[in-house]
Order: sequence, then structure tokens, then C-alpha cells
Amino acid sequence: MTSFPKISRLRVEVDAYHQLRLQVLERDGWCCQACGTMTHLEVHHAQFRSHQGPDSADNLITLCAQCHTLTHSETEKQAGL
Repeated sequence: MTSFPKISRLRVEVDAYHQLRLQVLERDGWCCQACGTMTHLEVHHAQFRSHQGPDSADNLITLCAQCHTLTHSETEKQAGL
């Protein structure tokens, strides 16, 4: 089995992440970017943290809880999980 070197990623401290999350929510107009609802909002990593996705505004998008769950389900289905 081939081992790949671990890639360092941008991951911010808790307080800084809270501020980044608020910036993303404001940027996205406090609404889900998939369905437009303004309730039960979450911030989603387009490239998952577990796949070395950075904590950066470019990698974050506002989704409601339902669309967030669907996004993860679709990603897992595409990956064959």
C-alpha cells in the first residue's frame, strides 16, 4: 500500500473560525445557497476537512441542515460509500 505525505491545510482556531463562519453567513445573505431557506443554517466545507479541505471562505458555503445532509449523502453515494 502506498503512503502519501500528509498535506498541511489552513485550519483556524475556534474563535477565528466562529468569525469566519459569520462572514460566510453574511456573504451568503443568511440563506441556504441550495434552496434559499433562511432557517437552520450551517456552514459546509466544499472540500471536507477530512479530505484536507481548508477553513477558508473560498471553501465554505451556507446550507440549511436539510441541504447539508443531502450534500453529504450525495457525496458519499458518488464515492461508493
